[in-house]
Amino acid sequence: MRHSKQSHCPEWDDRKSWDQRKHSSSRKRRKRSHSSGQESKHYKPNHISESHYLDDRAINERDHHDRRYVEEYRNDFCEVYDHRHYHRDYEKSHHHHYSKSSGRSRKSSHKRKHKRHHCSSHQSHSRHRRKRSRSVEDDEEGHLICESGDVLRARYEIVATLGEGAFGKVVECIDHDMRGMHVAVKIVKNVGRYREAARSEIQVLEHLNTMDPSSTFRCVQMLEWFDHHGHVCIVFELLGLSTYDFIKENSFLPFHINDIRNMAYQICQSINFLHHNKLTHTDLKPENILFVESDYIVKYNAKMKRDERTLKNTDIKVVDFGSATFDDEHHSTLVSTRHYRAPEVILALGWSQPCDVWSIGCILIEYYLGFTVFQTHDSKEHLAMMERILGPLPAHMIKKSRKHYFHHDQLDWDEHSSAGRYVRRRCKPLKEFMHCQDTDHQSLFDLVRRMLEYDPAKRITLDEALQHPFFEPLSK
Repeated sequence: MRHSKQSHCPEWDDRKSWDQRKHSSSRKRRKRSHSSGQESKHYKPNHISESHYLDDRAINERDHHDRRYVEEYRNDFCEVYDHRHYHRDYEKSHHHHYSKSSGRSRKSSHKRKHKRHHCSSHQSHSRHRRKRSRSVEDDEEGHLICESGDVLRARYEIVATLGEGAFGKVVECIDHDMRGMHVAVKIVKNVGRYREAARSEIQVLEHLNTMDPSSTFRCVQMLEWFDHHGHVCIVFELLGLSTYDFIKENSFLPFHINDIRNMAYQICQSINFLHHNKLTHTDLKPENILFVESDYIVKYNAKMKRDERTLKNTDIKVVDFGSATFDDEHHSTLVSTRHYRAPEVILALGWSQPCDVWSIGCILIEYYLGFTVFQTHDSKEHLAMMERILGPLPAHMIKKSRKHYFHHDQLDWDEHSSAGRYVRRRCKPLKEFMHCQDTDHQSLFDLVRRMLEYDPAKRITLDEALQHPFFEPLSK
């Protein structure tokens, strides 16, 4: 539970006000999209659809290749589990990606939420049913109508709906063939383009399972998939809170630097495994990094004058491989969630594995501060923030870009405008964000600075990052 009166962090207050504004506006956008016959975008649990960052012009710039259905699906599942992005430029639904609640009070709260969700969802669907058989019904949009107690494949008993979006829904289930183990099942809509895109995701997940069957490299495991009366269903292991949700429920207090070190090393190892297998994740963000278990202890923080949650276990897994792209596959022009998007993507210069490294750099500074430094929804403003934090963009990248963000080889940006004042207020040179000057903090910021190198050819690789001095204490 957040206690705004206790907050001493202006960035937290910015998040709260953004949250309130986006809650209202996103509901209006959803209402407009439904009334116009368009489908709102959702994809994997605990992720937010990148399409919600795009203005109309950016959306119209997307090519109309057949692959767009796969890309639309890949973005869709992003919204489902996380309330985070009302404060950003997203629309969202419910909570975690393959995740279970942590703590007794949270558990009872979620039970009440799930119960309300079942009732309201079932009532609204009952007005628009298409009967397909005696026991299987879809609503008019192709969602499977299901509720607690229903059983899929004579094996998975539905416990609760974790989230719902245009792609379908995600439910928590009891696996009766595995002695009551709880799993997360994604039930994809009975719509052709979503079925096709789900199979594309399954191919990536099967490849990862084959290359790393024991999940040594901390990629979320797909346990199996099956067809349920036209609905592709993907079964995942059930995990804890996302790293973002933990920060949020901890009143946006940042992680301790030793926890950041442990988490960062695991993230780098996991994504380096993808890179060595000719894959780029393309949508790394705190929502897509989940704790295996998010149990915590509570201690009073005298400096902040509030209770603080400390993790018992910092083991993580990386999720949402629906946007993962092989080197020899078509590379969409626009990838990544806005706040973690690399400059080469914004400038449409082409991208590959280094765009993941940039995203990791953004994630680590967010873990350190408790808030994102690139709090924006506009590309030119995003570039202005980068320049304020990291210095001028390289001339060769400006010259190569065809984007109309520049004038005389400089960013066309008015520092005296309201947007300019906003950027100056929120952003400052990277090292000025440091809490103190000890060796650990300096080492972390050196690693982050190397990850946030503008030129992807000069950006640190994850092989190199894993050898960085910041991680030396882990080898002792």
